[in-house]
Amino acid sequence: MVDPEPRPRAGQRLGAQESLGISTLEPGHRPPAMPAGRHISLKVRMLDDAEEVFDVSQRAPGKVLFDLVCAHLNLVEGDYFSLEFLDHRKMAVWLDLLKPIMKQIRRPKHTVLRFVVKFFPPDHTQLLEELTRYLFALQIKQDLLCGRLTCNDSSSALMVSHIVQSEIGDFDEEQTRQHLLTNKYMPDQDALMDNIIESHRKHVGHTPAESDYQLLEVARKLEMYGIRLHPAKDREGTKLNLAVAHTGVLVFQGHMKINAFNWSKVRKLSFKRKRFLIKLRPDLNQSAYQDTLEFLMASRDCCKVFWKICVEYHAFFRLFEEPKPKPKPVLFTRGSSFRFSGRTQKQVIDYVKDSEFKKIPFERKHSKVQSNSSMSPLPSQLLTEVPKESGSCTSRDKPDSPSRPGWKESVPVTVEDPRKHASPSSLHNGREDQPGPRGEEARGQQSPGRQQVDHLSTALVTNSPRLSESSGHSQGMVNGQKQGLVLGQSPDGRQPSPLTSPLLNDAGCLRTDEEDEVRRKRFPTDKAYFIAKELLTTERTYLKDLEVITVAFQNSMGKEEAMPDSLRNVICSNFDPLYKFHTGFLKEVEQRLALWEGRSNAHIKGDYQRIGDVMLNNARGMKLLTAHLQKHSEALVELEKACRSSRKLEALCRDFELQKACYLPLNIFLLRPLHRLMHYKQILERLCKHYPATHVDFRDSRAALADISEIVSQLHSPMIKMENFQKLLELKKDLVGIDNLAVPGREFIRLGCLSKLSGKGLQQRMFFLFSDVILYTSRGMTASNQFKVHGQLPLHGMKIRESEEEWGVPNSFTLSGQRQSVVVAASCVSDMEKWMEDISMAIDLAEQCNGHSPDALSATLSENKSPEDLSLEQESEDDITSSRSSLERQAPHRGNTTVHVCWHRNTSVSMLDFSVAVENQLSGNLLRKFKNSNGWQKLWVVFTNFSLFFYKSHQDDFPLASLPLLGYSVTIPSDSENIHKDYVFKLHFKSHVYYFRSESEYTFERWMEVIRSATSSASRSLVSSGKEPLPY
Repeated sequence: MVDPEPRPRAGQRLGAQESLGISTLEPGHRPPAMPAGRHISLKVRMLDDAEEVFDVSQRAPGKVLFDLVCAHLNLVEGDYFSLEFLDHRKMAVWLDLLKPIMKQIRRPKHTVLRFVVKFFPPDHTQLLEELTRYLFALQIKQDLLCGRLTCNDSSSALMVSHIVQSEIGDFDEEQTRQHLLTNKYMPDQDALMDNIIESHRKHVGHTPAESDYQLLEVARKLEMYGIRLHPAKDREGTKLNLAVAHTGVLVFQGHMKINAFNWSKVRKLSFKRKRFLIKLRPDLNQSAYQDTLEFLMASRDCCKVFWKICVEYHAFFRLFEEPKPKPKPVLFTRGSSFRFSGRTQKQVIDYVKDSEFKKIPFERKHSKVQSNSSMSPLPSQLLTEVPKESGSCTSRDKPDSPSRPGWKESVPVTVEDPRKHASPSSLHNGREDQPGPRGEEARGQQSPGRQQVDHLSTALVTNSPRLSESSGHSQGMVNGQKQGLVLGQSPDGRQPSPLTSPLLNDAGCLRTDEEDEVRRKRFPTDKAYFIAKELLTTERTYLKDLEVITVAFQNSMGKEEAMPDSLRNVICSNFDPLYKFHTGFLKEVEQRLALWEGRSNAHIKGDYQRIGDVMLNNARGMKLLTAHLQKHSEALVELEKACRSSRKLEALCRDFELQKACYLPLNIFLLRPLHRLMHYKQILERLCKHYPATHVDFRDSRAALADISEIVSQLHSPMIKMENFQKLLELKKDLVGIDNLAVPGREFIRLGCLSKLSGKGLQQRMFFLFSDVILYTSRGMTASNQFKVHGQLPLHGMKIRESEEEWGVPNSFTLSGQRQSVVVAASCVSDMEKWMEDISMAIDLAEQCNGHSPDALSATLSENKSPEDLSLEQESEDDITSSRSSLERQAPHRGNTTVHVCWHRNTSVSMLDFSVAVENQLSGNLLRKFKNSNGWQKLWVVFTNFSLFFYKSHQDDFPLASLPLLGYSVTIPSDSENIHKDYVFKLHFKSHVYYFRSESEYTFERWMEVIRSATSSASRSLVSSGKEPLPY
């Protein structure tokens, strides 16, 4: 009889690349071949308590079984996990990957191995896969329930609330209380029921992936995070517990850490019979130095088990690569031959970063909420289209990733039926880097492409050994065993754990690249949604800016009791009501967006794909707060007056500006509420322009626009004056040698870098143009790098003319005053034209004033302060000789002031540019890629004050780094740069090149618009196009 030709697997039929999904293998390697011999069945309990059976040869090493489990889960970062079991002494031990299984497990039929987390990294952002973070969350859930992860009540309640949010979704008090009564997550849960419910109330809109992230964020800060205690005694017989972590060996008394031995201090770890020995390196700073510490454990086996895990922890977290095996001795052996087997953490991170994967969905046990990421929410209509299968296309993220780690290279997709609650221990993550559909494109209705997809095979399809190679009726090898099962069954006939569910699309078949393209085009890109989303992202940033004043600044000043009562009353009475109002408004917007995206499980019916009604309520509330907004100028004046009268307060404010949370000059935060009104107006204008007059949201949007416009018109004139006053105060901090810069009647016009012609040739100088005078300065060599004033040129009676032919200097012009003349040169023709245009305008205005000008500038050092008393500043990125740019460098913000950036970039900025920049503020998630890197990194990005500020997530209190954009160019990548993605723009300055990828066409256009406003200086033509000029 001729054997039938083996049928190709479904994944091969659809053209999918074979994916091993095994983390312990190097790229291109295959799982180790199954040794010949009789097979045995081994049970493995997954982290969701689902048990799976694997057939392996009795002569196979532990690595074979572990690789099969990783393939079963399709886990890429499997190196953080391992298999644990109870040996014949009832002691929990780890499966040795190099030794034969039968030499470790004596009774395989009666042994259940547990797949658990072995290595706990210090920061969960080092876990690059959403699936890995989910498995870690399951481990935390287990540790919390069994009492291993001990903490205070507030932390316990907060962690349980994140677990509940992941499982049942948004808060509903009756549903949450009933869920907690039927499910236990921690000891004494009933006593903390109210605390859990109150915490759950605050998580509205969080996806399961976000909840996992937040759960790990809380857990990683706990002292018992990842700790496995090993009982021991010291030399005096005191009962202790030993543990190992990424930092070194820890000593606990009960659950309290009393000592820690960092790896850098440990010279050698060993054991001798029942004694566990820690040999330390000499410490010259300690007189009573103890070379060797000795702990007594229950038995030699206990010592050896703990010694092994210490060796593995040290190798995994401290070494760059797997240690090579020692050569076998010819005659005698001494000591243990045990060594760490597998990749180190650095190798795992590098492998995932450098490899390109195709994301495959997995399902969460008990979760009734679809798992979509922040940038790729799914439409609620899709939930009813597939009655059985559920999945979530996850994506690879970087360590810096934010709280919604699902969006990276492909769309996170969730299709779930609330009637099905399958077990989450079977996942598939075969990967391939491909341009995935954008989040905004994953919302909407079906196209005819859906019917075409429905005709594809609905059989189980995968490249994993877990699944049948043909169909439910064929005999295939799964994990080394024959299988003839009905679709969806596990080897023992039970329903499979969803973590082993194959990559299915909506119709139950593998999604190919062509189907991805169809999927991207299937969902409409509703511009109104992205306008609403811009409102949400910028509102989050605005609320954080308010917190700088209402929380950080007041707390900082309150500790020293240096703030006068008048200033405290102005800030508290005017900023605190605004902060409270916008906190509630932000929650409304988040809830509306959650309903719009279909992420909320609220049992409410209605048309929530609109935002005008929410904005209208906000506008009416803002009208009631107009009196507080009108007094914000008083806060700025009061702060300046208080700083002039109190040197202590001035020093405290200067120190506060150097804190990370105060990423902009303090005065700018005081004007943020006025700026925010203009943002609301712009958002509503775009919304009304987008909507047809018949749209259900048009009337509310137009009414809200009318209300906001009325408030803006009332506050516009004082806002212009306060912006000028704020700019004068900011410049005063950067200048040395002036005393009364901010005087009534003086208005700032332009600052920038020009070359001044002198007897020594062209010398770089910083020029400041005001409505009555021009200052030229050079940067001092003091610690603060302030600019020292060299001279001042009154504008009254000044003449200006081009002088390139006269002096032979390109782009030069001459300023002829009543007492002196100065020849200067700009860096380019356009910059020269801007300077000449602004100076000519300022001269005309000065002449109209009949020579009357504000008080003359004094030439003494401001208040006779020494350089040490002035705020410390540092160079901006181009003054640093290292190859790293300011994007990667974290310098104090005072070194990134606009004046310093203009100095290093040899450019100029006008007050009109500042006004345009105030209007063009934006924030949201972007993917960033460096010039020579392979992967994309998801960051929360805020554009303001001519700079990009980078955060891990919108919840961070301070930016990781910043990138001043003055001097940069923004373009679209060319084909030769091999950036085969949509919605990508490129920023480049000299050798610095960055790529940024947005989620949709609308957000791409918005980012290009606002960045162009910073990279290309505004011209007077903007005045005629509707921009109102400064009232010089």
